[in-house]
Amino acid sequence: MTNNTVIDLGTPEGIDPLTELLRSGARQLITEAVQVEPDELMRQYDDQKTADGCQRVVRSGHHPEREIIIGVGKVSVEVPNIRSREGESASFQSLLVPPYIRRTATLDAAIPWLYLKGISSGQMHSALEALVGPEAKGLSASVVGRLKRQWEVAYKHWCTRSVADEWVYIWADGIYSGLRGDDGRLCYLVIIGVNSRGQKHFLAIEDGVRESKQSWREVLLSLKQRGLRQPPKLAIGDGALGFWAALEEVYPETAVQRCWMHKTGNVLNYLPKSVQEKAKQGLHDIWMAEGRAEAGKAFDDFVERFGAKYPKAVECLTKDRDSLLAFYDFPAEHWTHIRTTNVIESSFATIRHRTRQAKGCVTRITMLTMIYKMGLCAEDSWRKLRGFRHLAKVIEGVKLKDGIEVTEDDKAAA
Repeated sequence: MTNNTVIDLGTPEGIDPLTELLRSGARQLITEAVQVEPDELMRQYDDQKTADGCQRVVRSGHHPEREIIIGVGKVSVEVPNIRSREGESASFQSLLVPPYIRRTATLDAAIPWLYLKGISSGQMHSALEALVGPEAKGLSASVVGRLKRQWEVAYKHWCTRSVADEWVYIWADGIYSGLRGDDGRLCYLVIIGVNSRGQKHFLAIEDGVRESKQSWREVLLSLKQRGLRQPPKLAIGDGALGFWAALEEVYPETAVQRCWMHKTGNVLNYLPKSVQEKAKQGLHDIWMAEGRAEAGKAFDDFVERFGAKYPKAVECLTKDRDSLLAFYDFPAEHWTHIRTTNVIESSFATIRHRTRQAKGCVTRITMLTMIYKMGLCAEDSWRKLRGFRHLAKVIEGVKLKDGIEVTEDDKAAA
C-alpha cells in the first residue's frame, strides 16, 4: 500500500477515538508519574525514626481528586499525601501537579509532545514540561527512569497473564518500526480478541523479525498455553502469509477473513492513478453488497472491467476471493468490525509515526513498552462490539446466510 492511498471504510458514529485515546493516555501518565514522585522524598527519610522506632515520615493516602484542563479536555488527578508522625510537615509538593494548577500551559503542544517524545528519558522531561507547564522543570531524570522501569515490569507481567476466555474473533497485524535487528527491521506482532460478552482486549503485543510463520507461531502457541485453547471462530488479518500459515497449524478450525482495507490498497497499487477512483468504487460495491450473491456479481463485474488491461490487479483480488467474502457467514451486525483490521490500525497510527521518527534511537524493550502502554490506553476507550448479543449464535454454530439466521421455514422454502 502506498503512503498516498487513502481508504475510508467508515468509523463508528458518535465517537472520537483519537481524543479518547489521548485523554486516557494523559490521565494514566500523570497518575503514574505523581505516584513515583513521593518515592524520591521518602528515601531522604529512610533512616529517620520516631522515639518508639517507627518510620517518622509515612504516606497518608491522597489529596482530594481535582481536575486539570489539558488540550483534549479535563483530566482527573489524585496527588499522594505524605505526613510526619511527629507533627511537622514533610515538605512534599508535587512538581507535576502543583497545589493550585487548574489549566496547563501550551495546551496545543502538550499532547503531541507527550506521545511523540514521551518515552526516551531525555524527551520525557520535555513532554511532561509541555503538559503541566514550567512547574515540571524540577522533574529529575531518576524519576523518569524509575517510571520507565515500572512500565517494563508491568509489560513483562502482562505478557504472562492468563487469557483463558471464549474468544470469538481475533484481529492480527504487524507493526513495523524504525528499529533494526540482526535480520532486518523489527516487527511488532499484535493480536486483539473479542470475547463472548463483546469486550475487546489486547491478547498479544510481541516482537519478531518480519511477519514470519515462526514468529506468529510462537505468539499463537503462547496464547494457547496461557488459556486460549478453544479456537476462535474467525481471524481477521492482512496478506501476511506467515500469520495464515501459523494459524492453520495452531488453530486449523478457525475461519479466515482477509482485511478489505489492506486488500484495497494492494489492488490499487497495481493500477495507474487515472483509474484508481473507479476501481476503488468497484471494490466498494463488493464488500458493501447486501449478500454473497450480490457481492459475487460485483466481483465478476470488476474482473470483467479491469482484467484485460490490468491482470495483476485482478489476480491480486481474485486469489483471495473466498477469504474476502467470509464475513457473509457471520451476523450482519458484526460486518463493520470483521471486514478490516481497523481496530488495530486506528490504535497504533501514532506508533507508526513515532517509529518513523525514532530510526533506531530507542531500545527494543523501550519500544515494546511504548506500544504496550499506548495499546492499553486505547483499550480503555473501546466500546463493546456492535450487536454483541449475536456472538452467542456464532459460538453455538447457528447457520447464517448473508448475516441472517436461517430458520426452519427458510430451509423448507429452499
